[in-house]
Amino acid sequence: MMVVAKTQSRPGEDTYRVGSLGGRRPRVRVGAPDPSLTSVSGMAAVTELVERLGVISALDAAVGPIKQRVRGFGAGEVLVGLASAQVAGEDFLVGLDRQRADVAGQVITPVPGLASTTAAGLARRFTDPQWSAVETGVARVTERMLERVPAMRRNRLCRTATIDLDASDVETYGRKKRGVAYNYEGQRVGRAHVASWAEVETVLAAELLSGNDDPRASAAELLRRALAALPEQARQGRVRLRADAGYFAGELARVAFFADVEFAIGAKRIAPLWRLLSGITDDSWTDAIDMAGAQVVVADYRPVWWPAKSFLLIRRVRLDVSQVSADPRSRRRRTLHPNQRALPLEELADADAIYGYSFILTNLDVSTPDKAAAVEHWYRHRTSIENLFRDSKHGAALRHLPSGYPEVNTAWMWGALLAASMAAWLHQLTATEGPTGQLSGWGARDGKAMIATLRHRLIRVPARLVFQAGQPILHPPPGHDLLAEILARLRKLPTRP
Repeated sequence: MMVVAKTQSRPGEDTYRVGSLGGRRPRVRVGAPDPSLTSVSGMAAVTELVERLGVISALDAAVGPIKQRVRGFGAGEVLVGLASAQVAGEDFLVGLDRQRADVAGQVITPVPGLASTTAAGLARRFTDPQWSAVETGVARVTERMLERVPAMRRNRLCRTATIDLDASDVETYGRKKRGVAYNYEGQRVGRAHVASWAEVETVLAAELLSGNDDPRASAAELLRRALAALPEQARQGRVRLRADAGYFAGELARVAFFADVEFAIGAKRIAPLWRLLSGITDDSWTDAIDMAGAQVVVADYRPVWWPAKSFLLIRRVRLDVSQVSADPRSRRRRTLHPNQRALPLEELADADAIYGYSFILTNLDVSTPDKAAAVEHWYRHRTSIENLFRDSKHGAALRHLPSGYPEVNTAWMWGALLAASMAAWLHQLTATEGPTGQLSGWGARDGKAMIATLRHRLIRVPARLVFQAGQPILHPPPGHDLLAEILARLRKLPTRP
């Protein structure tokens, strides 16, 4: 005979213990499947966010119709459906079918009824101008998000807007997939080329390149589209650009200069830059900020056709021989001076000092040592776009490209980037603001939590869906109160105009 005993471990806190009179646990029986249960109760928060910001309508208005007859799913529903499936943890297109089989989950999902074949077929109808128009729709949603945050935070976000450019390779499998190629590492990849807004951690512009395409060829155009996607209030403030040495090109610097954008672009370690080091004395170096053993200095150097007010910012970091690999292909060894790079490790250990060097071309104010150190510190923290790629790959599903059609793969990329942007919008609208203005939420110690944390604490929480007087009500397990808290905060916001 089974018994349920009630105990009180703490005052006012009841605990129930299941046992049996014979001291043995009862056998578990499996009953009939309950269609009122869903494993993704937190999708109700995503749906509320999508409706409050009008994500689907903004994308539909920007992209326009993707088919002749106005029925079924539009462009916004396809992209939001892919994004919400990836937020829920689906790794492949067939995940849309798994979400569709969740009867209760379809009541609370942003785009119910979207099948994998439907999504893939509609994605193939997008044209190149329409993919660029997706950026306009995402920009409109970001503007609506900014309209709903407190004025002080909005002014702080828009006072200085930083655009980060970067590209990330997405490995693919299948010899017949189009739009991909082998990169320098011998991997068959597509290349996601993205411009992000660092302060908000949202996407401004993006394109899917082949693995052997040079991002520098389209970087200037991507920057122009990113500037157009910035909210008007942010464009009126200070706009800055950060890019690594993969974007070492005069055209990008000139476009930034003529658009009144301050830039800092990594420079490749070419021979003229190494020769500059011989003319720099030891007392010219200034200690870097928050980086042990690092120093910076400014040199009056600029390549041909770069803006006249460009300066070369050099950083050197003192290294121990144990930190240097014997492999000449290693990343850290390539930062050594060529004279030291050619030495074997045994002779390198006898050197007076070992330094790794980095070079940055910038038109920011580096007129004093302190200002130069501040610019280098700002450039070094070019991590927001890396977090966006990490979130898109490990939180969403940009770890691979699922289709042989480039248009479907582009839709999949945008689904992942839109999922990361949704997490950023939700963070700005619902996170708790500390005394210093730093936001934290969903269990993150400092800053924005990743999609994986969002999924664990909010999205992938099972619940029972019941209807009372036509009103759907979710009953989550005890201790899972975050969904109610998030929904309450979102519903205090004004609806979209």
